[in-house]
Amino acid sequence: MTERPTLVLGATGGQGGAVAAALLQRGAQVRAMVRRPDQPSARRLRDLGVDVVAGSLDDRAALSEAMRGVGAAFALTTPFEAGVDAEVAQGHTILAAAVDSQIPHFVFSSVASADQHSGVPHFESKAIIESELASTGLPYTITAPTYFFDNALGGADQIQAGILELPLPADRPLQQLARADLGAFNAKVLLDPEPYVGRRIELAGDAVTPQRMAEVFSEVLGRPVRHEQTPLESIGNPDMHAMWRFLNGPGYRVDVDALRTANPDIAWTSFFDWARRTFESPSGTT
Repeated sequence: MTERPTLVLGATGGQGGAVAAALLQRGAQVRAMVRRPDQPSARRLRDLGVDVVAGSLDDRAALSEAMRGVGAAFALTTPFEAGVDAEVAQGHTILAAAVDSQIPHFVFSSVASADQHSGVPHFESKAIIESELASTGLPYTITAPTYFFDNALGGADQIQAGILELPLPADRPLQQLARADLGAFNAKVLLDPEPYVGRRIELAGDAVTPQRMAEVFSEVLGRPVRHEQTPLESIGNPDMHAMWRFLNGPGYRVDVDALRTANPDIAWTSFFDWARRTFESPSGTT
């Protein structure tokens, strides 16, 4: 294990937080760059021994300073604050700073199927960043998660009321992933990069249909939950509409069995286990 710290960008968010937690569990030194170091989530990181530094993903100088002396860096970009053009610009800035700092190993969290010409705007923006990363000459790895289990929490109130809304047919499998497993896999890559340099690895832990998801929620909550298929035409956001159209079509193509076989040290949480931990109280009731 390297004695130099590992930099985690977005460490107060879902993905970055999972990576930071997994690195800490493995005894690694972690540096986190956050926009607001005084916020509670940043203070909690500091209390865990993380070296918290201030900076924005749009600030090349701050990024370069945060990358100084690290052994590896984990980065992600997002279109959901300012759009895909801003995401590409953000990726360009992060990569420029990585080149400035000559990062020994750069891990970029993209999205599964970004290399399939899907037509999904936030997939295509990540494909542009992937291409730029490959052209930098830096040692790199791309990890590409599928749909997160946690996305279901956006409809938690409806699920509690007995309805799971998804824009998929009841029998259409959706490849998904626990954030903790994303964190564990990326920590493994960051701390032992040699087997992964130059590779693009797509991540999914389970593939369950909406019907099965509803059955799991019914079992966990102890009351009926039914799936209702949201009409695609009712999705007004063009990016989300394109994503669900893609998932109704070719969809993700992760070889889940091969991934599990190659990485038996990762938990690869099932949807059932995630739902039970998330929705079930210690007494078994909600």
